[in-house]
Amino acid sequence: MGLETYWATDPSEVLRVRQGFRLEEVEPRGTPGFAGGRKEAETSLAEGAAIFAEQQEMLFAGNQMGDDPRRILLVLQAMDTAGKGGIVKHVMSAVDPQGVQYAAFKQPTDEELEHDFLWRIRKKLPDGGMIGVFDRSHYEDVLIAKVRELAPADEIESRYDAINEFEAELSASGVTIIKVMLHISMEEQKARLLKRLKRRDKHWKFSPGDIDERMLAPRYREAYQMVFDRTTTPHAPWYVVPADRKWYARLAVQHLLIEALEAMRLDWPVADFDVEEQRQRLMVS
Repeated sequence: MGLETYWATDPSEVLRVRQGFRLEEVEPRGTPGFAGGRKEAETSLAEGAAIFAEQQEMLFAGNQMGDDPRRILLVLQAMDTAGKGGIVKHVMSAVDPQGVQYAAFKQPTDEELEHDFLWRIRKKLPDGGMIGVFDRSHYEDVLIAKVRELAPADEIESRYDAINEFEAELSASGVTIIKVMLHISMEEQKARLLKRLKRRDKHWKFSPGDIDERMLAPRYREAYQMVFDRTTTPHAPWYVVPADRKWYARLAVQHLLIEALEAMRLDWPVADFDVEEQRQRLMVS
């Protein structure tokens, strides 16, 4: 069975946030659109890796030889343990690392706080021909800021408009934006945090603050709902991916990336030199 066989419905359709979307109605253990199980997903992920790698190389080559400005920005947002790192490790590892730009956004530094909240984001945007991955992003400034009341309500409100304008600007300059929220259940998150505490080799991934954030989960869900309501646009859609089953989340994100690349109708760039002439030169060298 081929890559597409197991998908009864295209993930970009079934996972996309549309008008009337409610986060509370999404089943974190669900596998929307996918007709197979873990075994079939692993097969599809391996098959998709080859397709993803070729498409990514064409994107990169088009910029290197033809100055094609197009690029992709994958935004990953989630509560702790939802699997952002797993997406980077198991999905993005299929492509040439020189074609990927990764940025993880932590608590802003003193220097960053002196600037507009988008200042540090602009500095990490992917170059032409690249796939950029944001592990957290500018959305922290309307999620944590809202939940933790780190900014006045009117300031947070203005940031939604600023984000929409920013993303419209990116889209117009050749950036394909894929915004993914990995949706994990409270039960699965607890299990994953307990696993980190049980294993010495996972202690470095645990922070007591993870439990503090977990206690605020209802407020975070409200904040995410507001984000979806205010910042889902045709040029920068949100996709909510159930994340209790890691294999499904990885496969779904891979498929979203492949679909975005295939929509570009990429091809190998035409050589800017005489291939036969260079072949003959090489033969006598």
